[in-house]
Amino acid sequence: MLIAITRLEEKSTDDGERCERFGHRCIAVSPLAARINQDEISRFVREADRCTFDCIFFTSALPARLIGPHLSRWPRVIAIGPQTQRELGKFGIDAEVLDSFYSHDFVPYVGDWIAGKIIGIPRADVPNPGLISSIEAAGGRVTEYRCYSLVPTREPLQIKDADAILFTSAMSFKEAVWEDRPDLIKIAIGRVTAKEMEHGDHPPDVSGDGSLEGALRTLNEFLEKNDSAGLNQRT
Repeated sequence: MLIAITRLEEKSTDDGERCERFGHRCIAVSPLAARINQDEISRFVREADRCTFDCIFFTSALPARLIGPHLSRWPRVIAIGPQTQRELGKFGIDAEVLDSFYSHDFVPYVGDWIAGKIIGIPRADVPNPGLISSIEAAGGRVTEYRCYSLVPTREPLQIKDADAILFTSAMSFKEAVWEDRPDLIKIAIGRVTAKEMEHGDHPPDVSGDGSLEGALRTLNEFLEKNDSAGLNQRT
């Protein structure tokens, strides 16, 4: 099956290799592009070198890719999911990964340890008040560094040959220019994206656990359950 996966134009991934492990092929489509803020990246790296943070929380793979090569020292590092963890590992940074791949699970993951700690978060210029308030309510302090902005490309997604489309974030769905088809399998990477798709009148056929592997695993379960009926698979 050929799957169109929404990815930032700037984001390097190993999606092809991971899809192959589940018996599929993929293409990247980009409803969003990243506008990099080098000044914020430099400011974050300086603070990390000064040991300002007790913990760094990477909420996506792109800031890990942008910042990882420049870090000479780091405290406790937590990645939101396995792809972000792998990206950090390329630079010798041994990161923990959340048990579930959602930012609102950060505080439950670290527990009482967070009290009095300073958390540095390099991220996109997209507000996440729920995460900030939960850290502060648990007694932690947060410093955010808006290392890049997400800009809609406004370009129609080239998915006419795809059997499925996998939206990797709520914003990628919200900003996508695309044409649905009756035979197109719609996949949400996780529950937040699924909720956005439901609100947008394109409810997903498949919803994962927040990771690409989880979405692909659930897709295969969906295909097996439906015995591939009416699906035109391309191999």
